[in-house]
Amino acid sequence: MPYRFETDEHGQIIMSPPPAPDHGNKQGEIAFLLRSLSPEGRTITECPISTGKGVKAADVAWCSEQVWRESKGKSCLVSAPEVCVEVISPSNSPGEIEEKVSLYFEAGAREVWLCSSEGKMEFFKSPDSKLNGSELFPDFPDRIE
Repeated sequence: MPYRFETDEHGQIIMSPPPAPDHGNKQGEIAFLLRSLSPEGRTITECPISTGKGVKAADVAWCSEQVWRESKGKSCLVSAPEVCVEVISPSNSPGEIEEKVSLYFEAGAREVWLCSSEGKMEFFKSPDSKLNGSELFPDFPDRIE
C-alpha cells in the first residue's frame, strides 16, 4: 500500500504519503548505526508506539529487551522505546514534529532524535532540552550521509 498509517487520539486513521527514497536511506543508515552500536537491544523501523494521541510511528527506534518483551504479541509498543527517531520530510510541519517529540517523551522515551533532510542530527532528552549528542549512544554521529 502506498501510504503510511497512524491514528489520532480518537482512533481515526491518518494516512501520509510514502516517504522519498532519501528518507528511507536515512532510516536505514540510522537503524544500521544503532544496531551496530548496541546489538543487545532491538532496532525497529516504522515503529508503532501507543501515545496519548493515538498510535504514532517513529521512523526508527531502539528499545531494550524489557520494552520489547512488554509489547510481545501486541500491534504496537505499549510504552515508547528508549530512543525514538524522526527523519524530517518536506511534508512534516514543525507543529507535527513538536507534537510527536512531546508524545514520545510522554510515552516513556529517554531520548528523541531528529534527522533533517540534509542529514543533520539533533538530540533531545526532553521536549525543551537539547543535547550536544546522544547520552545513550555517545558514538552516534551528528550527521547521516
